[in-house]
Amino acid sequence: MVAPSTSNNATATSQVDADGAAPRLSFAKIHEPLEVPNLLALQTDSFDWLVGNERWKARVEEALEQGLQGLATTSGLADIFEEISPIEDFQGTMSLSFSEPEFADPKYTMAECKDRDATYSAPLYVKAEFMNNNTGEIKQQTVFMGDFPLMTDKGTFVINGTERVVVSQLVRSPGAYFERTADKTSDKDIFSAKIIPSRGAWFELEIDKRDQVGVRLDRKRKQSVTVLLKALGWTEGQILEEFGQYDSIRATMEKDATETREDALLDIYRKLRPGEPPTVEAAQTLLDNLYFNPKRYDLAKVGRYKINRKLGIDKDLTDSDASVLNIDDIVAMIKFLVALHA
Repeated sequence: MVAPSTSNNATATSQVDADGAAPRLSFAKIHEPLEVPNLLALQTDSFDWLVGNERWKARVEEALEQGLQGLATTSGLADIFEEISPIEDFQGTMSLSFSEPEFADPKYTMAECKDRDATYSAPLYVKAEFMNNNTGEIKQQTVFMGDFPLMTDKGTFVINGTERVVVSQLVRSPGAYFERTADKTSDKDIFSAKIIPSRGAWFELEIDKRDQVGVRLDRKRKQSVTVLLKALGWTEGQILEEFGQYDSIRATMEKDATETREDALLDIYRKLRPGEPPTVEAAQTLLDNLYFNPKRYDLAKVGRYKINRKLGIDKDLTDSDASVLNIDDIVAMIKFLVALHA
C-alpha cells in the first residue's frame, strides 16, 4: 500500500525562542527577506550601559577592536556620579565626591523574588571621598547607596514579585527650535526661538508685532534682549556693531532704559525674583546658575550637537563646558532669529 502523497504550498519552519519557550511554526509561503531584529535590545542595551555590566564592557571592547569611535567608555551611573560630584557646602570648605559604583550579588534570584513578593535587585556601593578643603584632609569609605532594581533578560523588572516593564516616553529633544506664527490681531508674523535643555531653564526669544526682540528667561516675564546682552558684558556700541543692520534690534534699543551692565543685571533680577531686594552680586549669581552652571544646566550631547548644527557653531562635544550655554550660543541664536525676521 502506497502512502498518499501530500502537497502543500506552505512549508512549516520551526523557530525556538531565545528563552527556550515553545517553538513557533511559520506557514508563510514567502520567507522573510530580513531577519527579525532583537526588539528588546533598545531596553536591555540601554540598561547594560547604565549599570556598566559585563555585557556592556564586552560590546565596548569589541567596538574598540573594530576601530569604532565616539562610543561611551564609562557607564551611565559613573557619568551621573561624576556630574554631581563634588557636592560642596555653602562656603566651599567641605566637599563630598562619589565614584566607582559597584554592585554586589543579588540577594534572591528572579524566581525567588516572584515567590517571595520581593524586588529583583542588587546592592549598590560607591566610593565616597570626604575632603576638608581648608586642611586638605581626605577620608575615603565605601558606602551603601541602596538596592538597585535589575533588568531581566526579557527587558522587564520584578517589583514586589510582579514582573513589570518600563514604558518609554517621547519628549522633545534638547536643542534650538525656531517658529513662525501669525498674530491674531494684526496678521503679522511673530518669530520666536527657544533653546530647550535636557535639564535646566528654557531660553526663549520672540520678535513681537511691534518688531521688538524680547527674551524670556526661565519662562518668566519677557524683557528686551538688549538688556540681557548688556548683563553679559556687552556695550551699546558692541550691540550696534554686531546687530546694527537689523531694524528689530534698533527698535529694541530705543525702548531699553538700562545704561550699564549693573542696571541690566538688576533689571533681570527684578523680573526673575519680584519682591526680593536686588543686588548686583545676587543677580550675577542667578544668571550664571540659570545657563552657565553645569550642575544646574545640561544641554546633553544631543542638545549641543543640534545647536552646533543649527547655528553653525564649532563647539567640541567633548569640551568640559559643552553642556552649558555660552555668549557665542546666545549671540548666534539672536542673529539667526533677527535674520529670519528681516
